[in-house]
Amino acid sequence: MEKSLADKIEKGCLRCGCALGGGVLPIWGLVGGLWYATWSQYVTQKALAAGIEKGITTVVSELKDVAQSFSRINIHISEMVNAETYRCPNSLTTSIYAAKENACVGNMVVAEACTEVGEGGNPFWFNLKVLNATTKGISAAKSAEEAEIATANAASAHLFSAIGYFILAILIIVLVMIIIYLVLRYRRKKKMNRKAQYTKLLNQ
Repeated sequence: MEKSLADKIEKGCLRCGCALGGGVLPIWGLVGGLWYATWSQYVTQKALAAGIEKGITTVVSELKDVAQSFSRINIHISEMVNAETYRCPNSLTTSIYAAKENACVGNMVVAEACTEVGEGGNPFWFNLKVLNATTKGISAAKSAEEAEIATANAASAHLFSAIGYFILAILIIVLVMIIIYLVLRYRRKKKMNRKAQYTKLLNQ
């Protein structure tokens, strides 16, 4: 028995509706969730990297005078500033002082950097400058992280909006197909009921 066009459309709508609603959307939800988690992790790592880079650059810039003083005894302050020391003044101060002691011990020519002291004969005369530099470095790093996250969020907002519109379009298509399926099913049942009543009348 050949299927009517209405039957074919009804079954086609049912299959498409089930495929989109029961297959595509859950899979898309899973993929979207994994993608969002990966994206968030990527943004966080990128923001941290940008913050560290900015923090290091700021500390090195703030310690130019100190670096110039120690460069005379072949100590390079910029090489001591890294992801850890840019935000840790005690660690950076200790590293500079240890390098100074190592460079000055046994030095036949006593350089000014070896004898320079602070108030009250404090050998850590550069300590306050390091503290101020690391404080500015931490602040600059935080601002860079926030700026990077804001930029990434702005970019992702456009992308998520496009994804949202795509999912909405699928939901609308599914809804339309379900409505068509229900209308055709109702008409078919109504037609079958009429046919059954007509057959019943003929048999009486």
